[in-house]
Amino acid sequence: MQDRPRAVVSAATGGIGLETATGLAEAGYAVTIIGRDGRRGAEAVEKINAAAGEGGAVFVRADLSSLTAVKELGARLAAQGPLQLLVNNVGGMFVRRWETVDGLEGAFVLNHLSPLVLTEALLDALKAGKPSRIMSITSSAMAFAATGFDDVDAPGEYYGMAVTGRAKLAHLTYLLELAQMLNGTGVSVFAADPGPAATGNAADMEIDILPPQLRPHWDAIRKGVTRPVAEAARSVIFTATAPSLDGKTGLVIGQDSTPDDTLPAHLTPDIVTAAAALTERVLRDHAA
Repeated sequence: MQDRPRAVVSAATGGIGLETATGLAEAGYAVTIIGRDGRRGAEAVEKINAAAGEGGAVFVRADLSSLTAVKELGARLAAQGPLQLLVNNVGGMFVRRWETVDGLEGAFVLNHLSPLVLTEALLDALKAGKPSRIMSITSSAMAFAATGFDDVDAPGEYYGMAVTGRAKLAHLTYLLELAQMLNGTGVSVFAADPGPAATGNAADMEIDILPPQLRPHWDAIRKGVTRPVAEAARSVIFTATAPSLDGKTGLVIGQDSTPDDTLPAHLTPDIVTAAAALTERVLRDHAA
């Protein structure tokens, strides 16, 4: 594994994360997969190595909903040396509100704060491994995002799609700012939208996850998430590995593996300013 480029994929014991990790191992990466379930982690490593050869993957256990655990994970991974690829796959859309061990709304943490904290912890390793790439999974749910960034919790009723879309907006704000900051360092930054897919998270969806105006479209939405996970992962693997993206940065890659300006168009100046301010405040309070 020492001669291979090194990749980290979070939330990679199933779904799009597992498909992505498998594709990266087949492409020659030494892949570290992150998850919280040791049994699922061992099964995922077995599947990856069966497809890509022994030694293609290792598993590291971590609770990605805990910001303290994510910081510790980042320090552990950074100590292993230069890194060529970070895929922030962690996220989710939830029917009901829940809180992390830090007392924060869970969707905002998993879709935004957790991947941000892991990215920041690994920046030096990624710079040492240049040319390298940082990428996070994004979602068209931001088209239906709840508005307002005065607090971690979105204002009004909890609708999982709107809450997740809001967190993805905040994270895309961070990614595009990071791309500008790292421009010229050899570290590229991307977001990839895999589109709907038949993931475990999608299987748990209920109509209550939708804002009321979208509920007449429930049947069409349910049909959309029957799409094979392997198909959805193609755009993610493309974003991680395509030579055509060498030297480029700050792009959102759509589910057809081409640059997509649709999602960045949702980032108004007010959203960018408010989301960045909220993120800075929450992370400052957590560090205190």
